[in-house]
Amino acid sequence: MPKAVRFSELGGPEVLKLEDVPAREPGQGEVALDVKAVGLNRAESMYFHGHYMEQAQLPSGLGYEAIGTVTKVGPGVDSKWVGKRVGTVPGYSMNKFPVLAEKAVVPADVLAEVPESLSVEEAAAVWMQYGTAYGALVPLGKVTAGDFVIITAASSSVGLAAIQIVKAEGGKSIATTRTSAKKQELLDLGADFVIATEEEDLVARVNEITGGKLARVVFDPIGGDGMNALGAATANGGIIFLYGMLSQTPTPFPLTTFARGVAMYGYSLVQMKAPEFYEPMKKYIYDHLADGSFKPKVDRTFPLDNIVEAYQYLESNQQIGKIVVTVS
Repeated sequence: MPKAVRFSELGGPEVLKLEDVPAREPGQGEVALDVKAVGLNRAESMYFHGHYMEQAQLPSGLGYEAIGTVTKVGPGVDSKWVGKRVGTVPGYSMNKFPVLAEKAVVPADVLAEVPESLSVEEAAAVWMQYGTAYGALVPLGKVTAGDFVIITAASSSVGLAAIQIVKAEGGKSIATTRTSAKKQELLDLGADFVIATEEEDLVARVNEITGGKLARVVFDPIGGDGMNALGAATANGGIIFLYGMLSQTPTPFPLTTFARGVAMYGYSLVQMKAPEFYEPMKKYIYDHLADGSFKPKVDRTFPLDNIVEAYQYLESNQQIGKIVVTVS
């Protein structure tokens, strides 16, 4: 039987087990995949800890972002998908469709073909990061030339994608990281400016960098008490996109923005599944991958057998870019 990552209790990465699980046939609107690699995300870590917006129904599988080959289609799905190398666009139920496994079944409408120019590992590092950053920064935030954009947790895969998108749209990125350890690499990866928030005053540095203009857009997955400083660094009429709650603490509307017309927007990749956004998002990402302006960065790979170690590494915050688990 094919192996799959499962967990029967909530907790840290140590609750994850590799188990034999019967393969199932794809149902209406579904396809079966032979999984080649899976990109890891904070969403899964929050899921098995019990902190995610979708609560795990135990025992549960895991995994959002797979690259693999379609082996079979269910009723109502075009048979032309069979044999194609595809990625899965996150934003669906991990309870119903986990992909951290040798074989998986997913809805056909989450499939996206991946350019052959990308390695398997790079292909597993596309949709969550570029899709998430695209939605906030392009159709919603409308970043353009002259805009300054603060990108927190910038060494994450989504953060690096945001840096590339801001550059593609003509804006200037202000990446933040906790210490200066990752500063030079973030600059090398395209950030226009980097602020080490435990060593520098965020608001003072943003004032200095922007000549007092401040940032029109903030892209933040952390929330919590740091929101007041981000608010103070946001320009009048600017917008803060909150796309995660990594702090796991209450997030106040920043009083530093009072009467300055600053908006705070709760955002997730799921919003890009709406018909008016979905196909334009995929085309935008395809086009930039093709012209080389987008390049996924894989920090480290792990075999499926080392899944506990892989998530321990993700939770250590040492990585710059994507962690990928190779399956076959």
